[in-house]
Amino acid sequence: MLDVRRLRLLCDLSRLGTIAAVAETHTYTPSAVSQQLSALEREAGTALLERTGRRVTLTGAGRVLVTHAETVLAALERTEAALAAASSGPSGELRIGAFPSAISTLLTPALVTLGERHPALDLMVTEIDPAAVPAALLDRRLDVGLIQDYDVVPQQWDPGLDSVPMLDEAVHLAGTGPGTDLSDHRDANWILATPGTLCHTATLQICRAAGFAPRGRHRVDDFGTVLALVAAGQGVAMVPQLATGRLPAGVTLLPLPTRRRTRVAFRRGAASHPAVAAFLSTLPADRDRKLTRRRLAR
Repeated sequence: MLDVRRLRLLCDLSRLGTIAAVAETHTYTPSAVSQQLSALEREAGTALLERTGRRVTLTGAGRVLVTHAETVLAALERTEAALAAASSGPSGELRIGAFPSAISTLLTPALVTLGERHPALDLMVTEIDPAAVPAALLDRRLDVGLIQDYDVVPQQWDPGLDSVPMLDEAVHLAGTGPGTDLSDHRDANWILATPGTLCHTATLQICRAAGFAPRGRHRVDDFGTVLALVAAGQGVAMVPQLATGRLPAGVTLLPLPTRRRTRVAFRRGAASHPAVAAFLSTLPADRDRKLTRRRLAR
């Protein structure tokens, strides 16, 4: 019989790439992870890992087992959800991960509604970059989280996750000076997000498509601060529509040739869990989630 906890470690190794990373995720020692994976190999009766010095890669059998293990883990999520649904209504902790502009505009009203409908739920919100949400969900540090992609930076999500659409919005260049095309700002100072974030990558891709690399002057992740810097003449920046509800005086928006999509993600099999289902039920209908260029022009 294959041990489920060891299967989870194997899936984490496939996702994270190193035994050290798996150990850090689970607060184990690398030696303990190696011992558990060796025990899993004995249970499977075949080699699952290839070891070359300090490097470890999955064998063909290891990759096959990971694929089936994802199905097993999803089935366990569905089982836990069914057990929770068979008891009382939504209760206990619901750990939610979201980026700042979504917390203030989309998530706060949903939390109020959720608290009124299900007072037994203990809602816990963590500010987190969308790029870090998949790992936090798979590591069970979050129960639901907001993930994103842009037309210019499409994402391939982990097979251990499911998601539903939440928002589709336009993206703009915020500035204060003249310019009717993105290339007009090739020599401007830019306010960029932190390298490694999705927003930073999307900005680089958009500018690259226009034939230049942005000259970064400031690195800021909070869009409210970004717009304040733009209004102060400190540079231009890429901002999504969600962040422009209170546009500072003097800041203008130039539509860019991309859109940003936000989805609510959760572990595969967890959609029917009472707490997760309750959270999803508070989201607006699809027709209310689209922020179009026509609305931006108002």
